[in-house]
Amino acid sequence: MTYAQKIKKLREVLLITQQELADLLGVSIVTVNRWENEKYDPTMKIKRKIVELCKANNIDLEGN
Repeated sequence: MTYAQKIKKLREVLLITQQELADLLGVSIVTVNRWENEKYDPTMKIKRKIVELCKANNIDLEGN
């Protein structure tokens, strides 16, 4: 699963918008949109925040 797919799945599970995810991670909506459209990958710092967000909400992004 690509990071674009993981980020979109995370939003779908949490029922949040790109803007809401951006606010949670401290980035802009444009950045989240670029991740989902595979223009950029999140930085390691953001990847760690995504992992923590998943753990806090019992979300497994590795499963299909």
